[in-house]
Amino acid sequence: MTGYGKYQAEINGKKVTAEIRSLNSKQLDLSTRVSPYYKEKDNEIRNEILRRLERGKVDFALYTESIGEQNGAHLNIPLLQTYYQELQQASESLQLPLGNEVWTLLMRMPNVMQGDSFELPEDEWPQVQEVIAMAIDQLISFREQEGNMLYDFFSARVSRIEELLAEVEPYENSRVEKIKARIQDALEKSGAAESIDKNRFEQEIIYYLEKLDITEEKTRLRNHCQYFRQTMDEVETKGGKGKKLGFIIQEMGREINTLGSKSNQAEMQRIVVCMKDELEQMKEQILNVL
Repeated sequence: MTGYGKYQAEINGKKVTAEIRSLNSKQLDLSTRVSPYYKEKDNEIRNEILRRLERGKVDFALYTESIGEQNGAHLNIPLLQTYYQELQQASESLQLPLGNEVWTLLMRMPNVMQGDSFELPEDEWPQVQEVIAMAIDQLISFREQEGNMLYDFFSARVSRIEELLAEVEPYENSRVEKIKARIQDALEKSGAAESIDKNRFEQEIIYYLEKLDITEEKTRLRNHCQYFRQTMDEVETKGGKGKKLGFIIQEMGREINTLGSKSNQAEMQRIVVCMKDELEQMKEQILNVL
C-alpha cells in the first residue's frame, strides 16, 4: 500500500503542485492540505481520492507558488490610522500611556493586513483537477510496481513452505519406530516390561501415535498454499485481496504450529522453524497488499 505521486503544472501565473503519498493501514485514512486558492474544493478533492484509492494512510497536499510579480499582502493604512487615533483618544481619556507594545496591538486588529483575493477563475479548476489526477496516477503506478514484486516474493515463500513440508515425510516415517523403541526401552529400564500386556501395550502405542499423526495438518497446509496462489491469481472484481490473503496466512500459521507441537523430533522441529521463518516474512509483507 506504500506509494508516492507528484505532479506540477503552471496555471494562470502560478506553479500548482499536487503531492500524494500512502503508507500501510487497514482502512483508508485520508488527510489533505489544500492551498487557500482551492480550499473550497477540498471536499471534491477528498471524494476523488476516496473513489480511486483503497486502503492505506494517505496524505495529500495541493500547494501553489507564485510566478513573476504578484500582489502580496499589504497594510491597510487608512484602517491602521483609524485604530491608532482611537487608541490615542482612549489613552488620553483614561490617562493611560500607550506603551511600547502599541504596534503589536495594532497588528492584531481585524483587517489590518490585506491580501490577494482567492476567487477561483472558472477555467482554472479543470486544469488543477488534471494535476491532481496525474499525481494519483503516479501513486497507483508505484503501487502496481510494488505489487508485481510482492507477487514474486509471496510465490517464492509459498513454494519454499511446500518444499519444507515435503522434507518432513522421511522423518515422519522413521519416527514411529523411534518412539516405539524409546518407550520400550524405558519400560525395560524400569523393570516393568515383562509384566506389561503386549496387546494392551500395542493399543496404547497406536493411540499415542494417532495423537502425533500429522497427515491432516499436512493436507490442510498444502491446500492453504494452493488457495493462497489461486487468490493471488484471481481477477480482481471489487475490493482488494490483502485481507483475504492475510486470513489464509493465519490458517497456514495454525497448521504449522500444530506440526511443531506434534513433531516430537529434532529434525522435524528444525523444518517447522524454517517454515515459521518463511511465514513470518509473509506476515510482514502482507500489510503492503491492497
